[in-house]
Amino acid sequence: MREKIDCFVACEHLPQIEPMLDELRQSKTVQHIFLLMAGAEEEMPQAPDGCQLIATDALHSSRTVQLVAAHTHADYALVVGKPSGVSFGLSALERLLRVASDANAALLYADHYTMEGGERKPHPVIDYQPGSLRDDFDFGAVILVDGQLIHRYAEQTEAGAWRYAGWYDLRLFLSRHGSIFHLGEYLYTEVETDLRASGEKQFDYVNPANREVQIEMERAVTRHLDEIGALIDTSAYISPDFDEQDFPVEASVIIPVRNRVRTIADAVRSALAQQTDFAYNVIVVDNFSTDGTTELLQQLQQEQPEGMADRLVHLIPTRDDLGIGGCWNLAVGDERCGRFAVQLDSDDLYSSEHTLQTIVNAFHEQHAAMVVGSYRMCDFQLQTLPPGLIAHREWTDANGPNNALRINGLGAPRAFFTPLLRQIQFPNTSYGEDYALGLAVSRRWRIGRIYDDLYLCRRWEGNSDAALSVEKVNRNNIYKDSLRTIELRARRALVSLWNTEATSHDVHEFFNRQMQAWPEVAERFDDLRQNIQTRRFEADDYTLAVQFNPRRMSSTAAKVDKRHLKERPCFLCDNNRPKEQISYPLE
Repeated sequence: MREKIDCFVACEHLPQIEPMLDELRQSKTVQHIFLLMAGAEEEMPQAPDGCQLIATDALHSSRTVQLVAAHTHADYALVVGKPSGVSFGLSALERLLRVASDANAALLYADHYTMEGGERKPHPVIDYQPGSLRDDFDFGAVILVDGQLIHRYAEQTEAGAWRYAGWYDLRLFLSRHGSIFHLGEYLYTEVETDLRASGEKQFDYVNPANREVQIEMERAVTRHLDEIGALIDTSAYISPDFDEQDFPVEASVIIPVRNRVRTIADAVRSALAQQTDFAYNVIVVDNFSTDGTTELLQQLQQEQPEGMADRLVHLIPTRDDLGIGGCWNLAVGDERCGRFAVQLDSDDLYSSEHTLQTIVNAFHEQHAAMVVGSYRMCDFQLQTLPPGLIAHREWTDANGPNNALRINGLGAPRAFFTPLLRQIQFPNTSYGEDYALGLAVSRRWRIGRIYDDLYLCRRWEGNSDAALSVEKVNRNNIYKDSLRTIELRARRALVSLWNTEATSHDVHEFFNRQMQAWPEVAERFDDLRQNIQTRRFEADDYTLAVQFNPRRMSSTAAKVDKRHLKERPCFLCDNNRPKEQISYPLE
């Protein structure tokens, strides 16, 4: 193997990394060793033997990436991004180099171990896919980058382009020009310095202190989406027709629940206490609870005032394989569901009695097909917990749907225009189901935002944002990355159709909603499609096609004389149309 590596090591205190430097010096694959240290060049300490110090402004800046590119003369650049250093396994560098060469990888990363409290633990990472657009994707502390590609990137990127997103922008560039390859072997050990639980780390991107970082990351991912033809133009959004169907009530609060006897009564009462100028109900999907939740819901139904018992709908599925998404689909598919379906989790509360009214108003004011509010993290005494209000202000009306592909959630409470929700449907999962739907909606329709506190998210052990093992975090991230991969493909297809077949695409979606809302017509349509018989007759210079459709008999035999036509109600008038029939506005 003739390929060589130039090594670039993040450094704060030289003694911390001296053991690692000894390993690098002894490797025959290493050509040069460079230490990346923040500060002015004249303030740099003396470089250790066999090493060269490079003064940088910040580790993640584009200037640092440019410096790495300028000093890369070997085939690959090995970057160690952990200032505390790592310990390489036996022949790890040789293995990394060989795999990178054999796989023709633009970027290579590997599984590793972490030292936590003096204990070494395995830390597997996950495969990179097109939807792995999170700027916090876990590559570990060590990556190997193709030297030619980092030079190409440096040639077209200004040194001052990014203060925080330099490596993120490089990674997106590498994904466009080559493969990002995960080697499933434990090749090194790093010291884990961030020992916070997963539930605390996941809110870093909404921390106001990180706002400038997030703005840069958004710019980088937006450019990437534009480069790959997946950038959504929100000016082409469709405005939903809220009057296309009739509903028994204006809104339904949807509460999926399983074994939440401690909290379900609070949630239901919070929903029933809403003050609105429209009719609404509360639909609770009781997913085979065994802890007394079912009996408590029955009791709550009996407590409703006379004439208002139907405001609380208690559904028990007939099948036992439903996740949270499946429970939602059951609720919104029920004929009692309202025009707008509004989320309330079984252990949370609305922050005021006006939340439901505020959400429904937002649909009309913002011409949105989905509305997302803001929530406050709190304990069961309703005392605020860090990080407090989660407002997702990184969402902008112009670019929110594109930035949504970079982050892992959209916020709460979530609410949906029911016809659209019935058409798209949730995936039948209990994690990421809301994110999947939000991505799909934002592809074609506006998502309205409310940045005020509407929702109290009560935190306790067992919630999806509690402390999770690395294996569970990986499973969750793999799933959400796959959702983004699916969405990327759909958006690229949509962008290629925009301005050419967009109108026919809209009509096709409208047709699907009509078939779903009117089962009888869907059945007749299938009959027409399946029972048609055709025969072709060849003549001298033409072909005659004859069609026999037994289902057309009733309409072709209808009387069409003047008197019968006059007596027959106009089937196009709103007053005469069946309640199941929806309309499509023409401008």
